[in-house]
Amino acid sequence: PRSDDCLTSLHQNSRRQQTSRQISRNGRRCIVVLPSGGHHLPSGGGMGAGAGAGDGGRGGRPAGATGDPRQGRLHLHLPQRRHPVAVHGAARSVPQNFRARSIRVRITISLALSFCFTAYTSHNADSLTPSVCRVVESVGEGVTEFQVGDHALTVFIGECMSCKHCVSGKSNMCQTLGLERKGVMHSDQTTRFSIGGKPVYHYCAVSSFSEYAVVHSGCAVKVSPTMPMDRICLLSCGASAGLGAAWNVADVSKGSSVVIFGLGTVGLSVAQGAKLRGASKIIGVDTNPDKQEKGKAFGVTDFINPAELNEPVQQVVKWLTDGGADYSFECVGDTGVVSTALQSCSDGWGLTVTLGVPKAKPEVSAHYGLLLSGRTLKGSLFGGWRPKSDIPLLVEKYANKEIQVDGLVTHDMPFSDINKALELMLQNRCLRCVIHMPKRQD
Repeated sequence: PRSDDCLTSLHQNSRRQQTSRQISRNGRRCIVVLPSGGHHLPSGGGMGAGAGAGDGGRGGRPAGATGDPRQGRLHLHLPQRRHPVAVHGAARSVPQNFRARSIRVRITISLALSFCFTAYTSHNADSLTPSVCRVVESVGEGVTEFQVGDHALTVFIGECMSCKHCVSGKSNMCQTLGLERKGVMHSDQTTRFSIGGKPVYHYCAVSSFSEYAVVHSGCAVKVSPTMPMDRICLLSCGASAGLGAAWNVADVSKGSSVVIFGLGTVGLSVAQGAKLRGASKIIGVDTNPDKQEKGKAFGVTDFINPAELNEPVQQVVKWLTDGGADYSFECVGDTGVVSTALQSCSDGWGLTVTLGVPKAKPEVSAHYGLLLSGRTLKGSLFGGWRPKSDIPLLVEKYANKEIQVDGLVTHDMPFSDINKALELMLQNRCLRCVIHMPKRQD
């Protein structure tokens, strides 16, 4: 990696209209996208990019962010971004020891970034998860599994293969390369981007709104160059999170009943996973009536719109499932819905899995009797998948047409239409908007 590479960043600009600028330096030109509310905000924003992080112990608090820096968490008030985003230049710093176990990757024209309306409107940067494919441009010392030109998925959690959790076979919560929420690299706790000498923080160690980024090799998964990168990018987050929740976390059984709260990309993927496991009844719950037809394509057999009910949704679920569903999934990011999902489960063995990240009130409240009667509440991060061990299996299933991913993409848009994609999210008119980076001109 070279320190003379030029990066550009997207950031909120309330005084100017959208601008696009290509920076040329030492004969190299590139474009990197880092939406933020100030010059030293985290790189990326939206599902499939980075948005949010912390101060990382340096550079102060990002402008336009809130949160508790002592916990390394900052929350961006994204719905207030009613003005167009703009492109600004950034420089990348490369410490002398940076190369060890790291790779530099580049997004090409066929690569994509995907967005999530729910995440964008949640006010919670932690709910914005990266979905992106990249091409390896250079490798650092100690990296043996990647070569220049390899295609890779970058993932927001890594797998070191040697820590307690990685060797246990019971968890994907790597102690070395786990969820990084300070906006810095795992290896040295520093950033790789800067604007005007101020650090630009990474999001979840991926920084996927960038043409160039430096990632730890343990957070990247090699994929076949024959795979369509603008589709399998969804396997680095949304689609895989839903499938894994149904298969790994809940282990949905044949003939069972399932209720899913929230039919976004994750919820629809849960439905697909349940259908492939042979669930006999799959109930989708969503306030958007358009999700009814979409849900059918992914296995939803019954649809409930809470806005049209005169009674609690859990009562309707119990009526449809003869006393309660065998499995319920919360894919909204609302702890109140977690309680409703728990009440929708069957006594004795009902299992509720929560996948969403709440924008407020992170504490879950439920009557003790729900648990005393035999119900179980579990959490799911990335569907329980171990990135390097398991994601290649999902890519293979996609290649063999065993799982559906393409149907989750509702829009393919050029980078120049980034603001249109953001509006589609705000209007709840998309599942995934795939943004194609412009062709590179050397």
